[in-house]
Amino acid sequence: MKKLKMYINGKWEDPSSGEFRDIINPANGEIIAKAAEGDISDAKKAIAIAREAFDSGIWSDLLAVERAAFLYAIADKLEERAGEISYLETLDNGKPLHETQFDVADAVACFRYYAGMVTKPDGVTYQVPDPMQAMVVREPVGVCGLIVPWNFPLLMSVWKIAPALAAGNTVVFKPSEVTPVTAQCLFEIIEEVGIPAGVINMVMGAGKTVGNEIAESLDVDKVSFTGGTATGRHIMKAATGNIKKISLELGGKSPNIIFADADFEAAIDYALFGIYSGAGQVCSAGSRLLLEESIHDQFIEELVKRAQKIKVGPGHDDETEMGPLVSKGHMEKVLSYIEIGKQEGAKLVCGGSQIMEDGMGAGYFVEPTIFINTTPDMRIVREEIFGPVLVVQKFKDEEEAVRLANDTDYGLAAGVFSQDGAKALRVIKKIRAGITWINCYHPTYNEAPWGGYKQSGIGRGLGTFGYEEFTEVKQININLEVQPTGWFAK
Repeated sequence: MKKLKMYINGKWEDPSSGEFRDIINPANGEIIAKAAEGDISDAKKAIAIAREAFDSGIWSDLLAVERAAFLYAIADKLEERAGEISYLETLDNGKPLHETQFDVADAVACFRYYAGMVTKPDGVTYQVPDPMQAMVVREPVGVCGLIVPWNFPLLMSVWKIAPALAAGNTVVFKPSEVTPVTAQCLFEIIEEVGIPAGVINMVMGAGKTVGNEIAESLDVDKVSFTGGTATGRHIMKAATGNIKKISLELGGKSPNIIFADADFEAAIDYALFGIYSGAGQVCSAGSRLLLEESIHDQFIEELVKRAQKIKVGPGHDDETEMGPLVSKGHMEKVLSYIEIGKQEGAKLVCGGSQIMEDGMGAGYFVEPTIFINTTPDMRIVREEIFGPVLVVQKFKDEEEAVRLANDTDYGLAAGVFSQDGAKALRVIKKIRAGITWINCYHPTYNEAPWGGYKQSGIGRGLGTFGYEEFTEVKQININLEVQPTGWFAK
């Protein structure tokens, strides 16, 4: 059985504790690997190495075209191993193979996007009063701590690593302790392409130890985290020791608004895709379906029929459309929310149980689930469940749709379906969310920013915005006519 080690200063290392964590296949509960259980001492070591590497200029002093060449090389190697890595991601995370294949392809594209960006002109000059010339340049932040979740193990890693390296930073990276398998593959590639030792380091282990040390360390200049809002709050507090820069992509309870004039079939398809892709374990999932009253009954009837036909099963099965939840503990959390919904008085019209038949009882499979007759104060409406559970709300008009959509602590994503383009745009502009779609749901692009309002986070990933998150802005003022100021008398 493969042992997953840490990567520090260009070397593969066992954890100082000597302990390894079991990594479980969520489709059958079997152990697939043993992952290093790093601790605070391992995190401190990696941080010190990254600090030394940054201060030496071994990475930031390279020409932009040289850094870009490394990123292009990583993309090429990822592409060469795409079949293997997709298979391992499905084994580790559980999502269907067609989803992990897309994720690997997107990771390749992300490295190439930032490799291209790093060589492009940036900076600004300002026409200030003579004899001065003012300019602004962007410089790397320094040592960046990157902490990623388990729902997109490879892709979330690349969304952070690619821009951080492109901007000239050094990195201490912590994969999820639940799904670290493909991170090992990525770092094998990083080693293979020859990125200088110490520039990028990986420490495996629990968030409460390794993650906390990264957030607290005075030698880390920035921390970028994707995960739950409660953990995000802790990271904000931990980062105050040296007022480090932070980027947080947190939870969501995103509304998907369907007006009566929407294309019915397209709206049904995207309502299903919005919640059941990734088994609902997606931060931007359309987990609240807002239906105009006049189409509610017809829409729910068809939605339930379609949801009941979703093929749930192991991710490596070519017929599987939705895989298992990532772990036993997470499955139990999702099932507990389903029970809460019943107790609160919502009507369960689809699913609601763990799947035990067809040999799936050893895995962590939950039926596609739909609740109707909900009220805005219910916990299943207000709290992020992060599973295949859809809650439905009804509205009478635009005003009520907007009010219900914004009645949440979160503001990550939202969708609007209507064949009236003016109405759709009018509504979407009133929604307090960072990522929005009209007549579709979930498309994500490396070129466009990713992040949310309110308690869904701080900062943006992807695009030029994602690159800028890993830079500092420096103002440079040049005196073109050097002479004494005459400010003080001789």
